[in-house]
This record gives sequence, C-alpha cells and structure tokens, in this order.
Amino acid sequence: MSGTDAAHHNRPQDTFGLAAYGGDGWSQRVRSHAGEIGDLWTACGINSEWAPLRAVLMHRPGQEIGVSGADHNAVQMLAPVDAGRAGAEHDAIAAAYRDNGIEVHYVTPDRTPSPNLMFCADLQVMTPQGSILARPASTVRAGEEREVARRLADLGMPILRTLTGNATFEGADLMWLRPDTVMIGRGLRTNQAAIDQIGAVLAETGVRTLAFDMPYGTMHFMGMLRIVDRDLVIAWPRRTPHAAVEAMIANGLRVAFPPDESELKHNHAFNIVTLGPRRIMMVADNPNTQTFYEGLGIETVVVGARELGRAAGATGCLTGVLRRDLI
Repeated sequence: MSGTDAAHHNRPQDTFGLAAYGGDGWSQRVRSHAGEIGDLWTACGINSEWAPLRAVLMHRPGQEIGVSGADHNAVQMLAPVDAGRAGAEHDAIAAAYRDNGIEVHYVTPDRTPSPNLMFCADLQVMTPQGSILARPASTVRAGEEREVARRLADLGMPILRTLTGNATFEGADLMWLRPDTVMIGRGLRTNQAAIDQIGAVLAETGVRTLAFDMPYGTMHFMGMLRIVDRDLVIAWPRRTPHAAVEAMIANGLRVAFPPDESELKHNHAFNIVTLGPRRIMMVADNPNTQTFYEGLGIETVVVGARELGRAAGATGCLTGVLRRDLI
C-alpha cells in the first residue's frame, strides 16, 4: 500500500447514513418486552394461582441441612433434619411433578448452599413479564436470592425487579387474585417498603396491588390461603385476614374452610401446590383434609414430606413457580 493509499485508509469515515447510526440497514426493535417472552426470553410467567402448572424451580437439599442437628432453631427449622431422608422425599416430589408433565429446574450453587435454599417458593415470584426477586427478611437466608437470580439468568428468564433499600419480601407472601390484581401479605417476612416497590413495578404493567396485614406469629400469606380454581379458594379459618376473604368473595370466589385444623397445624395439610384447576399436590397422611379437598371436587396428588416438614416447610414451600398457562 502506497503512502497515499494508507493515508486515505486511515482517514476518519463519514458515519452518517451507516446502519450503526440509524442509516440503511438499521433494524428497529418494535416488539414489547412482553411480546419477546417465549422467543428472545424463555417462556415463563404467571397471572393466576390455578392455571395449569408448566415449570417449577427447586433445590435438592443435601448435607447443608446437617447444621440443623447442632441448633435447628438457629437455622429456623423445627427439629433436626436427616439429609438422606429429606433428599429422598424431595426426589419423589420432583418425580411427581415430572409425572404430571411439569418441568423441574434446579438451583445448584457452586458453593455450599444455605440450609434453607430448598424453600424456593420464598425466593422469587413470577409475573407475566418475568420474575420479581425476593429479599429474604432473615439474616439466616440473606443472599439466597443471588443463587436464584443466577439460575433464572441461565434459564433465560427475565428479572423484572430486584428490591432495594430496606425492603424485605418473600415470594410466598404474594398471590395472584386475578390477572390484573395481586394480593400481598404484610407481616414478618414482607414489609411496606417491599410492597411499595412491587406495587410500582406491577402498576407499570397494569396490575394493582392489594395488601393485607397478617396475624402476629405467622410466617407466609401462602400458609393462610390457596386458590385452587377460577372460583374456589381454600382458607385457614381464624388466620386468613378478614379483608382478604372479603376481597376474594367480591371477586367471585367461593371460600372454603378446612374443618380439621389439627392436620393443618401438625402435618402441613395446607402446604399444597395447585397443579391445575381443582388439581393439587398435597402431603400424605392427612386423611381428613384429603377427604375435604376431594369433597370439593379437587383431585389430589399425594407425596411424602414428613422429614422435610421438620425444616418448617413442605411441598408448597419447596416449589418456586416459574410458569403457568396465562389466562
């Protein structure tokens, strides 16, 4: 190359009209974020609690739960938990999901997990446009949301919001009443700062937020009510906030109350997952509650969770819902 040619080659190029600057060849992105889910982003999202369940997030407990043997209360468990038995129960629950056509995705951290990481329902909640990450209220669980964020990113599912400031929120405190309305329980695990942030991001998508105060000494909103069909909700009597029951009735739902609270209190009979309209997964050895559910026309898929229950949770707590059919 001659000196003249080299000088010409190094001369700054006129960029006007090139594709990078909006000229010929530029391709404008015109689809909305919602329109890209299922294409650019992996299919995910929910706008109800009862539509057919398609994908869940779980973490198989391992030796990390052995710390419960030293001081189970310090890690927010009810009793020491045997890792082998808990892992076997967890495997059976995951197999039951697969047997019902539901994809199971696992959170598998590179480092030693938190002993409570298996309770994936608490660590995020899905919207039709992606996940809202939790910010767990206890120092024992602080940082678990990082592992879920990493897994969601690997799956190609968008994160709509990460909470900031002093907000605390756990996913089991939010439920979809209808496609344009969510209910959030305000209490030990979820505070007003979180409700404000969640309400703001959902309002941008046309969804309103209703907040209800939960009784002192309770854990999650999910532990008080479960929506099992378009027109049917199961609620724990004397625990479910009065205003929440009124809101559900006003929205056309029948509210049914289990008659035997002993199974709810002592064997996680209420810790259910809605698989589809009037189809649930529930914990075994709850005959009275199972009869009650089936009397409402609900099909039950029964799984064992006796050892897992010693960690203060069961099927519902273990299951992070990633996708349902949108209604």
